[in-house]
Amino acid sequence: MAIRRAKQKAQVIEKLSQVAPPGETFIACVHVETGPSPWLNAVFDEVPLLGLIVALTRRFYFLTLTNSSVVVNVASRWTNRPGDVVGVFPRHAFPVSRVKRATIWSSMYLQLPGDDKPRRLNIHRYWRNEMDQLSAAFPPGAMADGSMPPAVAQGMPLPGQPYPPQGLPQGQPFPQQQPFPPQAAPQPFPPQQQPMPPQAAPQPFPPQQQPMPPQGQPFPPQAAPQPFPQQQPPAQGQPPYGGQNPYGGQPGHPSYAPHPDQP
Repeated sequence: MAIRRAKQKAQVIEKLSQVAPPGETFIACVHVETGPSPWLNAVFDEVPLLGLIVALTRRFYFLTLTNSSVVVNVASRWTNRPGDVVGVFPRHAFPVSRVKRATIWSSMYLQLPGDDKPRRLNIHRYWRNEMDQLSAAFPPGAMADGSMPPAVAQGMPLPGQPYPPQGLPQGQPFPQQQPFPPQAAPQPFPPQQQPMPPQAAPQPFPPQQQPMPPQGQPFPPQAAPQPFPQQQPPAQGQPPYGGQNPYGGQPGHPSYAPHPDQP
C-alpha cells in the first residue's frame, strides 16, 4: 500500500503514461474522496452501522493536471493504487465549482460523466500544494468566497490562456513606471549684502611720557620749584584781611556772644 505522497504520484504518472498522448506533461496530482465532510465521521460512528455505511459509500479518486487536460482516475480503497480513467476534461472546461480552501479539509464539487449532479470531493491538507497547482484549471468564479484561484493569484494563466514564454516573469506585469519629472534648474544664490564699510585706520596711541633713560644715563634736568607767593603783611594802620575777620564769633572778639550755659 502506497502511503507516501511521492509514491502515489509516481504510480499515477506511470499509469497515465501508458495511454497519454505524445508530449503530455504531468504537472500535479491530487488525492480526493467523496461523501460528506470527514469532520462528521465522529458523529456517524456514534450511530450503530452508520459510520461503516458512510465509509463504504465513499469513493476515492486521483485528479491529475497536465499541460492540456485534467484526468480523473479511480483510486483503490485499500492500496491507493490508481485504477481506470473515469473522466478527461480539457483545462478550459473543468466542471468544478464551490471550491472551499479550508485549514484541514478543503472541498469542491465536480460533475463527473454519468452523474446527474456534482459530487462533493474532500481534499486533506496533506495535498494542499497539489490542490493549489490544480487550481490553475479552475474556471472563473469557482472559488466559493469569490477570490481568485491560488494558482492564478501566484501568476499562472487563466484556463484557456497560453502560458507566458519561458524566461519572462509570470503573473501580472508591473505597472509602467512614470519617468521622473524634470527637475527645475537650480536657482543661483541671492546676492549677498553689501560688504562692511572700510574701517578707519586705527589711531596711534598718544605719545607717552618720556621714557626712562637707559641705565647709566643721567635723568634730564628738572625745572627748579617755584616758591609759593607770600602774602604781603598789611600796612601799618590797615585792618588785616581787608577789614574782614574770617573768624568772627571767637572769644575775645566783640561779636562773640557766649552761650547762655557758659559762665
